[in-house]
Amino acid sequence: MSEKELFMTINACVDELDFVSARKYMEENIEFLNGHKHRLHHNAQELFDFVSDRDRRSEMLNRKEMNIIQAINKYATDFNIRGFKLLIKEGGALLSKKETLDYLNEDAKALLGSMNALIA
Repeated sequence: MSEKELFMTINACVDELDFVSARKYMEENIEFLNGHKHRLHHNAQELFDFVSDRDRRSEMLNRKEMNIIQAINKYATDFNIRGFKLLIKEGGALLSKKETLDYLNEDAKALLGSMNALIA
């Protein structure tokens, strides 16, 4: 599909209120559209902003990660070091996210700090 056809297709989809198709075209061509957003109609630009913002919002924690953090906090509060270490070992990638720090309680932060496992 050429550039002109892409813009015409996206604009037509948005005009026809076919947001699902428009979103798919946008997601498939997000890098290209970042530099050429001005060629989209106003409503299509608004939809593109929403789609591109969703990619940034996906960095937020999901329910499973929140449950792991809740369990880490519980084990830290109860000073259950064995369970705490197991969760930390399994959820190591979760600790590398900067959003995680906001949800940890003081007990968990103290234990993680003593283990040198906290990236602040």
